[in-house]
Amino acid sequence: MPLPPDVYDAEPVPAAAMAEVERLLNSGDLFRYTAPENAPVALLEAEFAAFLGAKYALAVSSCSAALFLSLKALGLPAGARVLIPAFTFAAVPSAVIHAECVPVLVECNDDYRIDLDDFAAKLPGADAILISHMRGHTSDMDAIMALAADAGLPVIEDAAHSLGTTWHGRNIGTIGRVGCFSFQSYKLVNSGEGGILITDDADLVARAIIMSGAYEHNWKKHPVLQDAFARWQNKLPLYNLRLSNLAAAIIRPQLGEVARRIRDGRRNHDHVAARLAGSPWLAVPARLAPEMRAPDSIQFNTVGMAPDETRAFAEAAARRGVTVQVFGLSENNARAFWNWEFLGAAPELPKTRAMLMKACDMRLPARLTLAQCDVIADAVLAAAAEVMDGEARAYGT
Repeated sequence: MPLPPDVYDAEPVPAAAMAEVERLLNSGDLFRYTAPENAPVALLEAEFAAFLGAKYALAVSSCSAALFLSLKALGLPAGARVLIPAFTFAAVPSAVIHAECVPVLVECNDDYRIDLDDFAAKLPGADAILISHMRGHTSDMDAIMALAADAGLPVIEDAAHSLGTTWHGRNIGTIGRVGCFSFQSYKLVNSGEGGILITDDADLVARAIIMSGAYEHNWKKHPVLQDAFARWQNKLPLYNLRLSNLAAAIIRPQLGEVARRIRDGRRNHDHVAARLAGSPWLAVPARLAPEMRAPDSIQFNTVGMAPDETRAFAEAAARRGVTVQVFGLSENNARAFWNWEFLGAAPELPKTRAMLMKACDMRLPARLTLAQCDVIADAVLAAAAEVMDGEARAYGT
């Protein structure tokens, strides 16, 4: 039986990136503001904004930095209440805390998306909304944006996992006031670390640019209305969250690979999802009708398994060489809200807690072949059968 592939290996950095990195290293010109124009970071911002159909982009050190700067650029007062999904990564509530705001956790359902009843119930008294499209699963943005508009609240999209996903044909990250993306190693575009925010709001991006570290008059090197900058000169703190030219040089050639990675990632996801549907013990939630996802992983729920059986299932998969992370059962998992002890006592969120105890996560990078995906699916199906049927089945395709 073939061995499962290593799903944690990244695709090689494109040759064009290697050549540009060598040029930069030979020049020593690594700081984004050294050149008067057309620095690699500036070019990346222009290309990324055009790629997603936004007016402005600001490249920064991480998606967490982008979220933090977005909150600060909104001008929220200290203590402002920000609604976030209870199913997200610990960096999201951390960014809210760092911005001197208070995260308010909203229940999520078995499909990993925000519970709209709990969302509506927690809107009164909120000052902003930060929607994480966690693992690329898009919550009902029609309903969220309508409720936000009625309440007069700005929406930030955490699109760290959603580059290339669309909603009614519109790019995720362009629906709210600001969209934030990640270039961390396990994302669709990889520079090891890095992030970017996009917006059509000139005043907001001007504030974010200055706070990101465009000190003195370096903001003049950004293509934003100059009067938007001038009014904030010397009035905002500098957090120094800039992206380096080296990271931008690694990212830019990968933008041309995004369409292929989306295509192949969706193919792999849908193929494995169809295979897992053959088990009575596993269920992959369906996408919402307006959503066209760009996945590089797959999430599914165990069905009818007690916690001990779910643990045994993950262990059985691991013995077959496949890592299945169960969000609520993995020790100190940063996606389980009860591990965010920096927020104080964990709130009562029974829907999200129940979901996390059965929600499984598995990487399926776009570089895998369908044959490799079948090896992974075979292992997962056999692990579920072993635990629930008492049979170590051999699955063929």
